[in-house]
Amino acid sequence: MIVTRPFALALGAALLLSGCASAPVRPLEINLVALNDFHGNLEPSKYTYTPPGSTQPRTIQAGGIDVLKGALDTFRKDDPDLLFVAAGDLVGASPAASSMFADEPSIEALNRMGLVASSLGNHEFDQGPKELLRQQHGGCDSPRPAKACRLSPDFKGAGFTYLAANVVDAQTGKTLVPGWRIVDVKGVKVGLIGAVLHDLASVTIASSIKGLAIEDEAASINAVLPVMRAQGAQVFVVLIHEGGFADQPYDKADCDTLHGPIVAITKQLDPAIRLVISGHSHTGYLCKVDGKVVTQADAYGHLLSRIRLTLDPATKAVQDIQVRNVVMAPDAFQPDASLSAYLADVRAKSRAALAKPVARVQGALSRKENPAGESVLGGVIADAAVAATRDQGAQVGFMNPGGIRKDLETGEGGIVSFGQAQAVLPFGNTLVVMDLTGAQLRRVLEQQWDRPAASSPSVLAVSSSLTYDWDGTQPAGRRTANVKVDGKALDDNKVYRVVANNFLAEGGDNIPMFAKGTRRVETGLRDLDALIAYLQKHPEAGGMSLTAPQRIRKVR
Repeated sequence: MIVTRPFALALGAALLLSGCASAPVRPLEINLVALNDFHGNLEPSKYTYTPPGSTQPRTIQAGGIDVLKGALDTFRKDDPDLLFVAAGDLVGASPAASSMFADEPSIEALNRMGLVASSLGNHEFDQGPKELLRQQHGGCDSPRPAKACRLSPDFKGAGFTYLAANVVDAQTGKTLVPGWRIVDVKGVKVGLIGAVLHDLASVTIASSIKGLAIEDEAASINAVLPVMRAQGAQVFVVLIHEGGFADQPYDKADCDTLHGPIVAITKQLDPAIRLVISGHSHTGYLCKVDGKVVTQADAYGHLLSRIRLTLDPATKAVQDIQVRNVVMAPDAFQPDASLSAYLADVRAKSRAALAKPVARVQGALSRKENPAGESVLGGVIADAAVAATRDQGAQVGFMNPGGIRKDLETGEGGIVSFGQAQAVLPFGNTLVVMDLTGAQLRRVLEQQWDRPAASSPSVLAVSSSLTYDWDGTQPAGRRTANVKVDGKALDDNKVYRVVANNFLAEGGDNIPMFAKGTRRVETGLRDLDALIAYLQKHPEAGGMSLTAPQRIRKVR
């Protein structure tokens, strides 16, 4: 057969087009980076981990806003459309450099990093809804007038969106902040849904969430999917301030040992949700639960989670999810110069106050607990509360371990600076004195086991005036024994004067018996001031050891 030139050209073009039509279409990739529980850690802090391929733990100073921004800039070179998101507790319980300025430096730093959205965490409620909304929208009308707008007179608020589908006004039924947000990434509408732990009341001062209803996490998340679909959402990502624990390394992909509240929540989520970015438990993990990927990036900016979603380009269905937890080591990324300069400015404005010596002790005090649940630092804080309220008749002091955020570190010669003391007790909690009967006091001790999804108690630190034994194998109501106050057996009918911070006093940390105390005195005295005063009078406090049971004895 003779083929003419025009026909040959046409045939070649047809074959070429046919080849193009049959060529596989590349999958679509969407990249996310996630942060959780930043807690205003502008500067790097101690992080101990075991590097991949090693059996030896390594301790470094990890994080810091300039290193985080440097890492994000590096990741954005791979994908300029990277989506930076978070899972709550970005502020609150913060070191002094952030908290002394009402956490405005942390909000500004996250703005400069390009954060898009975050779920609310429990610590966003520390100062109540008014301050939470000010941090979102900006302005200087704050319940902390001595701190707000002191760093900059025109605080603009968060450039990112706080999300919580399950926090609603109890009267109107409207959410306090938006429940969700849709972001367009590479032509794909990505739906971000926020939620905070349902048990918010157990970890938040009651007055700070008064008038708010905290609804079931999974039900609230699932309920918003239809309206999000109606507005075009094609991929769904949950940002939730609730977490769990895994018995595998922080960088172990597809880990299968996750346990804790986040597991049950994840199992109830709509099958369309394939990715859950969690927080609250300050743990690094990359796990699978019922086919869903569940991540968490430890805390304080020590890790960032890198997440890659592979989508079908036609249907936008999620085909695969790859995740990594990346340590924010100081030598791993080039610090961002602009945020280094910003951090230097914050340091300069806070340096005098933070560096002020407030006490001298023999050595550092650790918050590490012994097998009975005691720590050196916890005991000192409880003793300090009693000493500060003796004039109110205080006999017994309590401190919740979750409120002790750092070890008490010292400088040369055992000098304690205000910044070091404030890092231990950053909440600004005040002391409340109340009456409890012996029977109620016994119930307080028993309620240490009343913790949802926990297999062990959260042992409260106690003052030296209180001693007792506990046996976790005994049934509820009989786990504590040999309770003594000032060396005398506890009398169920006698009234005792008890002091605790206002978080515990309102029934926080799942100890509702405190809220039943009578003859309450809101002293207005900060727990931090009480601790500093105690250290000034007791320089021997530092360097002690709790290697053997003292106030609390664990029987078995």
